[in-house]
Amino acid sequence: MLSINPSALTPAKLHEYLLSAIAPRPIAFVSTIDKNGTANLAPFSFFNCFGSNPPTLVFSPARSGRTGATKHTHDNVLEIKECVVNIPHYDMLYQMNLAAHMYEKGVNEFSKSGLTPVASVVVKPPRVGECFVQFECEVKDVIETGQGGGAGNLVVCEVKMIHLNEKVLNEEGSIDPTKMNYIARMGKQFWARVGAENIISVPGFKMANELGVGWDLLPPSITHSKYLSANDVAQVASLHTFPTKEELDELIKAEFVQEIIEAHKNDKEALTKAIHLRAKIEIERGSLPLAFQLLMIADKI
Repeated sequence: MLSINPSALTPAKLHEYLLSAIAPRPIAFVSTIDKNGTANLAPFSFFNCFGSNPPTLVFSPARSGRTGATKHTHDNVLEIKECVVNIPHYDMLYQMNLAAHMYEKGVNEFSKSGLTPVASVVVKPPRVGECFVQFECEVKDVIETGQGGGAGNLVVCEVKMIHLNEKVLNEEGSIDPTKMNYIARMGKQFWARVGAENIISVPGFKMANELGVGWDLLPPSITHSKYLSANDVAQVASLHTFPTKEELDELIKAEFVQEIIEAHKNDKEALTKAIHLRAKIEIERGSLPLAFQLLMIADKI
């Protein structure tokens, strides 16, 4: 493990490590206007949502690493305390990249990128018509973390109006992540594209009202299994109750379990392996209670 004191690095190298390690990062494609009414458009990957009551977004137009100069977006939100945080997608990646070019102040990046300005409802800056999701925001605060190159400027925004393209909504009116065609920033020139094939569903993930039994209460035969990954064990540990004696007694009588027992009745290690591997299959299928039961009977037969 390489251990590094940040103060020992050049700003450029530290910037590289931070952006390559803390990834992928969502993109705030921010539109603003200056006091003369000229629109500006720029993407920022120092961005996230930090609360829903009130709805709060924060992005950071950091100072230039080379010159220490502030971004036009930063200057604009100090003049006109409004912005629109647009959420871009893959089909506009290269147009968004055009808007990221360091044009002179007063140049309209909507024109440079070929993107469509759409009048907002409650704020002055225009929205990006091509974006599926647009947040009209009031700027509540700008927190400057430093004056040197690479210093962040945290723009704290309260969402005042949300616009959603119906094409990314499901029948319940929720955003369907498989339709968003997300993009995310990584280090250097690298990006991530999150298509439907990359999206996974984790049943019961972070169950709000049920506490998992936890890794520490599982028997060593499970936590030290040679056939399960740490992720496998953690999924079992997320269940909020242990199998009952009645469930285990019933499972041992099941035909498929009896077949496993018969096939390995003279080899305890082979029997344990077979049951653990079957439990792993059930974990992959999402049948966690059955997997837990299988693992608990492995030592009993």
